[in-house]
Amino acid sequence: MLIDSHAHLDDSRFQEDREYLINSLNKNGIELVINIGADLQTSINSVELANKYENIYAVIGVHPHSAREVTEETLKQLKNMSKNNKVVAIGEIGLDFYYDNSPRDIQRKWFKEQLKLAKELNLPVVIHSRDAAQETFDTIKEAQDGKLRGVLHCYSSSVEMAIEYIKLGFYISLGGPVTFKNARVAREVAKEVPLDRLLIETDCPYLTPEPYRGKRNEPMYVKYVAEKIAEIKGITFEELSKATNRNTKELFGIK
Repeated sequence: MLIDSHAHLDDSRFQEDREYLINSLNKNGIELVINIGADLQTSINSVELANKYENIYAVIGVHPHSAREVTEETLKQLKNMSKNNKVVAIGEIGLDFYYDNSPRDIQRKWFKEQLKLAKELNLPVVIHSRDAAQETFDTIKEAQDGKLRGVLHCYSSSVEMAIEYIKLGFYISLGGPVTFKNARVAREVAKEVPLDRLLIETDCPYLTPEPYRGKRNEPMYVKYVAEKIAEIKGITFEELSKATNRNTKELFGIK
């Protein structure tokens, strides 16, 4: 059974068939889905989904796009929400210098504060990084005191940096882009990242893999990511499935 380690099932694009999709996960070979918050409201939504469905777990935090909305009160609310036993990480947090939807100094401040919060709560982090690869890495390295752990979601940087993240105790997660025809770097990462440090995801409803690229992404499409990575690594689908399932549960503390 596969685990989709990064999804946004609370997104409005699932409004019409969310319940059907979640109830269909098991028969489509999906054991669990980790649903990710991007701001306070989607974090609340994520927890509500996790409370409603046994096969959904929640991640709470504020994405760099929404960093301008964060206050100290936001952190207090996240801390309170983390008491729910279905909350398994802080995220997705990080830096996004591609869109710059929030000023960079604000992104930096709340990224660091949420890293501190994760360490305080003994929770892993789910990291978003776009056009900020070196600074994201440097921030995490500086914050690493032996307590910080997490995953680089939908990883898009170099093999060399992936290895450095692994040395810091992090996992690397790959999604739909690894199936794209021009995905040379993602495929190199898939080949070189050790199997015991790899997660798979959809980031649905975004980044739909081939052969459904251009349509709404769904958790069941994570199997196409798994198939491509297994092919790249020269292992069976079952080996890839077992390893990524085990890695995801280990990172997020799921029994």
